[in-house]
Amino acid sequence: MTKQIFLGISALYHDSAAALIMDGEIIAAAQEERFTRLKHDSSFPHHAIEFCLNTAQIELDELDAIVFYDKPLLKFERLLETYLAHSPRGFRSFARAMPIWLKEKLYFKQLLRRECRALVHRRRAQASNTTIEAQIAIDKTPVIPVLGFTEHHLSHAASAFYPAPFQRAAVLCLDGVGEWATSSAWIGEKADGSQGAPTTHTLTPLWELHFPHSLGLLYSAFTYYCGFKVNAGEYKLMGLAPYGKPVYVEFIYRHLIDVKEDGSFSLNMHYFDYPAGNVMVTQAFCDLFEGAALAHDAPVTQKQKDLAASIQVVIEEVVLKIAQHIHTSTGCDYLCLAGGVALNCVANGRLLQDGPFKDIWIQPAAGDAGGALGAALEYAYQLGEQSTDKSNTLLQLPAPDMQHAYLGPEYTLEQALEACSQWDVAYTHLPHDVIFAHTAQLAADGHVIGWFQGRMEFGPRALGHRSIIGDPRSTTMQSVMNLKIKQRESFRPFAPAVLQEHADQWFAMDKPSPYMLLVADVLGAEPIPAVTHVDNSARVQTVAPEQVYFYPLIQAFYNITGVPILINTSFNVRGEPPVCSPSDAIRCFLATDMDYLVIGDLVLNKADMPVTSIKKAKEVTFAKD
Repeated sequence: MTKQIFLGISALYHDSAAALIMDGEIIAAAQEERFTRLKHDSSFPHHAIEFCLNTAQIELDELDAIVFYDKPLLKFERLLETYLAHSPRGFRSFARAMPIWLKEKLYFKQLLRRECRALVHRRRAQASNTTIEAQIAIDKTPVIPVLGFTEHHLSHAASAFYPAPFQRAAVLCLDGVGEWATSSAWIGEKADGSQGAPTTHTLTPLWELHFPHSLGLLYSAFTYYCGFKVNAGEYKLMGLAPYGKPVYVEFIYRHLIDVKEDGSFSLNMHYFDYPAGNVMVTQAFCDLFEGAALAHDAPVTQKQKDLAASIQVVIEEVVLKIAQHIHTSTGCDYLCLAGGVALNCVANGRLLQDGPFKDIWIQPAAGDAGGALGAALEYAYQLGEQSTDKSNTLLQLPAPDMQHAYLGPEYTLEQALEACSQWDVAYTHLPHDVIFAHTAQLAADGHVIGWFQGRMEFGPRALGHRSIIGDPRSTTMQSVMNLKIKQRESFRPFAPAVLQEHADQWFAMDKPSPYMLLVADVLGAEPIPAVTHVDNSARVQTVAPEQVYFYPLIQAFYNITGVPILINTSFNVRGEPPVCSPSDAIRCFLATDMDYLVIGDLVLNKADMPVTSIKKAKEVTFAKD
């Protein structure tokens, strides 16, 4: 039987990515930012696509289709209608947006064809050791696969439901905006083909809410007003919320958002400028809250803390209302989540604890990057059979059970050694069977360690393969990591990674949380101050024995300390994405106050690092400052 291979792409807005599935199995997925080192990179995902093809050991012409996660013409329609509705006030924003639309986004199919042909030429030139110009003369116009497009929220829904461990579930997608939809609900069903019936997978839409009424953009408006970057600083607002009091909740309901009993809502657009303006909020919003928006990254005051706490409560309450309505109307016991709002792990924890569902599953790459995966999955199960001559087997594919998010690149020992040579650094090569105990002892002794193992994570969270780790019992580790390692705001919390079988002894949760997308209260009798937020909560990652690079490390730490938990934070400094390659890891290690770096079975000690290498790494890392 011929394999069915689909490549999904997200690009041109933020968090560009590529994902490849083969016969229903997720083979590879990665964000472009990890290769380019540009945080939230929106450019065409050349590197991510090449990584996917190399992982599957295939070429572009072996794909059944390349699928984009959104429909540009529908998005352009929304853009034009919005600007016309706000003319002439939005002319400056319109004039700024049009050139890029007319050059690239509106004609994305042509752009996609052009980029694919360039990719074919480049790969063939590399394979034949010739120039690209010579290869173009040989290839002329290479054949490229079928190009497909799915709607934005359908891509989110597919990324949430198809990989989830449920046969039937409600699906809720909440984000800023796709084409028109900002919120949508679906029912997902899988039939496993038992008793001779065909294997089928379906997503049936229930309802959607349209732009400009958006929970994601409401949260982003407060992100902007509190001095953080939109589409980048929302998690900072969430981390700030426990330091404030929700004194503005009723005020927000009274002036900004009207919520019905079924969870549907509308915003009072008198206070928001994002539909056609240059900023998120109007002067009326600033007048309402008695002051201008805080300057970007200016020190926060109690006002910003209280605003963060208040909007967090509002988001949680609206999500709970929507969830209750979906449960009542569908009778589903399970819920799947995607879209940027699904990365609000505090709301997720509240939904699991107080909501009506037996369990929830959240796509770990819930934002736009995950749309690349959803687009490929949806096309394979539903749309692809209309567009390829190999269609009679498409609906027989099993749904992928996404047991982990380790879908990115991995590197060999030879590549790690080459990176050490490149940076002129010394290392110790330990036997694999002692690396976990050795590293755990370093953590127990109070050291901060960069931990680089296996395949890189897909999505925004470090899950033990590209992580910085430390001792959660330390009273100083949280501030040391924030200020000296991560170079970020002191209020930002760190996550505990806990052995799955011990999670309910330390945290108020009875379900796995493998993707660090749920917040729970801390229960443990022994203090773990480095991972306990100011409100006694923690963003928990549960680690199962199948996670062969992370579970043995935490187990070794448990054997030494009696605490089955490590601090886990992403391996990066402020303003850059998590590291991808061994060279990235060494540079970040050298540029910060990390004590040790472990790459595979290689151990690097900061005390042994050359001053010249440290100076070079700092210059490269902080050149943007």
